[in-house]
Amino acid sequence: MKKLLYFLVAVFVLSACSNDGVISSKASKDKTVITVSAAASLKVALNDIEKSYEKEHKHVDLKFNYGASGALAQQIKSGAPVDVFISAAKDKVEDLVKEDKVNKQDTKQLLKNHLVIVSKDKLENMNALASEQVQKIALGNPDLVPAGKYGKQALERANLYEKLKPKYVLAKDVRQVLTYVETGNVEAGIVYTSDLKASDKIKKVVTIEDKMHDEIIYPAAIVKDTKHMKEARAFYEYLDTRQSIEVFENAGFDRVK
Repeated sequence: MKKLLYFLVAVFVLSACSNDGVISSKASKDKTVITVSAAASLKVALNDIEKSYEKEHKHVDLKFNYGASGALAQQIKSGAPVDVFISAAKDKVEDLVKEDKVNKQDTKQLLKNHLVIVSKDKLENMNALASEQVQKIALGNPDLVPAGKYGKQALERANLYEKLKPKYVLAKDVRQVLTYVETGNVEAGIVYTSDLKASDKIKKVVTIEDKMHDEIIYPAAIVKDTKHMKEARAFYEYLDTRQSIEVFENAGFDRVK
């Protein structure tokens, strides 16, 4: 029943996904629609890449479905009609390979990212999260949101995770964490470095050392059941061209060497 629910929700979401939430029937008839499920933290960069790609490939209409990588992977497992998947965690794609939803040879490590603590007022370091100054901390749900999983790892290694449990406000994705901090609903949150590019309201930042958590790798994959393998592969390959990598780097990501 749970699997069926994921599928029905995924089909509903994907049937409506586009830049403005409306699909043009004309575009669907005249062009090949490629559905890309991608981590929410990629939205700014992929919006720019979409424009350049569609300008060069006029027969393709890209549709993006953004969300937490874990939830997106579950939709694909449940049979959602997705062509390309870009995750914020390697294990989500590895799970799809194990489930025979993705061929291993159709995956690649695309980008790297880093973690930061963003806050309403200045914090000296991570230990300041335990102070009375911070009443609530936004964190992506570690079971679904890679940024939340990495954040949990960092807090555990700092011996803070259990101590701070009463303060956590769990978010559905990393963009919601950012919004909670921007609006003052929480005093602090853990997001990616790249998310800072999407906000002009966040001024207070504490960098979390990479050694405090697993390496943050964004893999891309072609979904095995795509009905448009040629077009899906073309976009998949476009993602690590020089033009695309420049867009990702401008958005705060690092290229995987």
